[in-house]
Amino acid sequence: MTAVFVAPMPASASGGWVPAPSAPYDQPAGARCDFAVHLEPVVDEVMTKVLATYPDGSTKREAYVGDLVFRVTNTATGASVDVDLSGNAIVAYQPGGTLITNSTWYLVGPAMFGFKEGGGDHPRGLWVFDGVYTVAFDAVAYKTVTIYHGTERNVCDDLS
Repeated sequence: MTAVFVAPMPASASGGWVPAPSAPYDQPAGARCDFAVHLEPVVDEVMTKVLATYPDGSTKREAYVGDLVFRVTNTATGASVDVDLSGNAIVAYQPGGTLITNSTWYLVGPAMFGFKEGGGDHPRGLWVFDGVYTVAFDAVAYKTVTIYHGTERNVCDDLS
């Protein structure tokens, strides 16, 4: 399968681009890191656009672009790190797929994915991948990462 990547567009871009805001959230100790973490967007200019639909109108392929920075905080110690997640993505959905089931993300640039114990091909953690890579989700949200060129790091290690 060939991936098509798009260049970042300003937040004022038209042509079907709509905001795709991220919400803050918490993870208890042991879910992703050994300690509880709070994740909150401090910059969120992500836009999305549906590129193709299935005959029933459900999304087949969509693009995500824009600046995104999350602050990840170890709630036990107060230590935090700001993580640039401003990569570009094309998400391809199988029929009935969602962002985290039966879909494949084609990415350029940084993005973060949480892994629970046994939830993918990486150990438990908050993993930031940067470069050119894919993240494939199966029917039960198991993640498989294929890095073609790039780096990876577990943010939990930065905060422990």
